[in-house]
Amino acid sequence: MATDKRVVVYGASGYTGRLICEYLREYNIPFLAAGRNHQRVKDAVDAVPGIETVEHEIAEVEHTAAALAECFRGASVVLNTVGPFARYGHEVAQACLDIGAHYTDTNGEQNWMIDAEARYGAEFAAQGLLLTPGLAQMYTIGEIAANICLETPGLDTLDIEVFWKGHPTVASTNTILLNAAFAKAYHLEQNEYVEWRADGWPAEVVVPGQHELGLALPWGGTSHPVWFKNDPRVANARALGGVFDRALMTAVPQIVNAALEQMEGLSTEEKLEVIDATSAQVRSEMPPRENPRINTSLDSVHASGPLGRAHCVIHGNCNYKQTALLNVHAAAALLQQQPRKVGFASSCQAFGHRELLGTLRAFGLVLDPILEVHR
Repeated sequence: MATDKRVVVYGASGYTGRLICEYLREYNIPFLAAGRNHQRVKDAVDAVPGIETVEHEIAEVEHTAAALAECFRGASVVLNTVGPFARYGHEVAQACLDIGAHYTDTNGEQNWMIDAEARYGAEFAAQGLLLTPGLAQMYTIGEIAANICLETPGLDTLDIEVFWKGHPTVASTNTILLNAAFAKAYHLEQNEYVEWRADGWPAEVVVPGQHELGLALPWGGTSHPVWFKNDPRVANARALGGVFDRALMTAVPQIVNAALEQMEGLSTEEKLEVIDATSAQVRSEMPPRENPRINTSLDSVHASGPLGRAHCVIHGNCNYKQTALLNVHAAAALLQQQPRKVGFASSCQAFGHRELLGTLRAFGLVLDPILEVHR
């Protein structure tokens, strides 16, 4: 089967997938909502207010590259929300190559980013297609802030921090455990990947705009070192992230270490079973809908060079809504014109950091950035 809908939301039954459907409705972009369970996808999409005002279809599809390609054929853009992406992303990326569609996802897995670039980047570029994993609040807003700092020439070092108030989804918890079990986390030092230390986390950090210190982790390394490794302006990049809830941040390493102890000596499949069981214990249901008075976000970037400094802070709310809107911005742009860069590229490289910021501002999800520059 094929579709006449040019945009696919894969994983539409999930929390972020449903929000993407909401913004596609606001943009009046027809879409195909797909997932592995027809009823779950239908229930999620039907819960979107006013969904009857936009053309859409629902499809159940097996998670194989061949089945996904058959289901998605005819689409121009696939917005993938099915994670962990190191575990489930390959089939979707291959399906996009098979049908000639652009690819975005909402991942936070540095190992998937590095692998995706190596395995698929050249072929996407050869077809004039965009491969932009990591299109999400936790990574893109910090990248926007970093690029605002880098508008000042002569800065080559990025110190990035992201905080938010929210509830982890099953997929995000699964991702944290998968990263801990199977991947290393890197920061960028003189354009080379350097592994983060394994212990001593969480670290205390200064959070702009409050007197209390925050707790942060490398969070799998994040996407920032990957994006800026190929940026001639940048030699060093490190990023830490966390939630404002100190109790939860203190508990994260304990949960991870307990799971790793359970995995000791097990096969890969058995380790995945432990990860799935632990994720379900932490969060097995759909998180509550975000409240902008409660679910706030903060991205802070210190950029420095031999004779210059800049600091950019972006305050926002509803980080999952930010993620959804960013993906719909990408879809709307790709339906109208080629991206600024094809192949493996960040959203800022593909669409422009000021353009992404403008969309977030237009929908009331971030404040105007606070920028301080000293030269």
